Amino acid sequence: MIPTPFDYVRAASLDDALAKLKAAGGDAKLLAGGHSLVPLMKLRLAEPATLVDLGRVPGLDEIVEDGDGVRIGALATHASIASSELLRSRCPVLASTAAGIGDLQIRNRGTIGGSLAHADPAADYPTVIKALAARIVAAGRNGERGIAADDFFTGVFTTSLRQGELLTAVRVPAIGSGWGAAYEKHRHPASGYAVAAVAAVVKLADGKCADARVVVGGVSGMPEHATGAANAIIGMSPVDEAAIATAADKVPEALAGAVGDTYASGEYRVHLATVLARRAIGKALGEAAGA
Repeated sequence: MIPTPFDYVRAASLDDALAKLKAAGGDAKLLAGGHSLVPLMKLRLAEPATLVDLGRVPGLDEIVEDGDGVRIGALATHASIASSELLRSRCPVLASTAAGIGDLQIRNRGTIGGSLAHADPAADYPTVIKALAARIVAAGRNGERGIAADDFFTGVFTTSLRQGELLTAVRVPAIGSGWGAAYEKHRHPASGYAVAAVAAVVKLADGKCADARVVVGGVSGMPEHATGAANAIIGMSPVDEAAIATAADKVPEALAGAVGDTYASGEYRVHLATVLARRAIGKALGEAAGA
């Protein structure tokens, strides 16, 4: 449980962090909350030559209005996201998701940027961020670029971040009138990670479901759109319990890559996802209807 030797440097600014990352080459890791990286280092599953600490970079923990949405700095902790009045009013599903991550210590130290960049298949944020059609902001030597959440996650613990880039913020849209969003997960009793999870975002117009996105996490290598489930409720009127159940039954179509472990088999995870989809879609529709 002792990591291999490494150099530690602390970045004073974003430009300084990028410079230190460049100087260290491909053997550097960025340190935010450290809840994922430090255990991997102790197990020697990660052996960076240099750690670049982002903890004192000013402005990376801000949560501010950004047009018709909210910009969340990469160093915003789960606790600050959960307690943000701005997010509670503009994107409450993200605040409630953060409140259910890990335990109090993890929520006080863990960060949204660290979680997204780590891309754990069982983490909560990736599923919700993808359902919200959010954008991830990355900074590198050539400036800043936005990455659609659909394009950000590429596999187990892998993302589309380039060498020398760091994740600086997430832009999430506001959940406006007629929209609803919900996140449901089956929580692993030891870690709090999702054994299976579903995020649903829906829009109601004239009594019909005009738009829907359903994303499943924790079941395969990265969050997957359950397109068949979403399409099944679009255009339906009324969208009642029977329609929701019919839509949820299409979730397994998106989960051919379901994985299992000693806690839950792939088959059981698919079953959980179907049940959770029914709950998440129902809650999202209730919110959209103002219930």
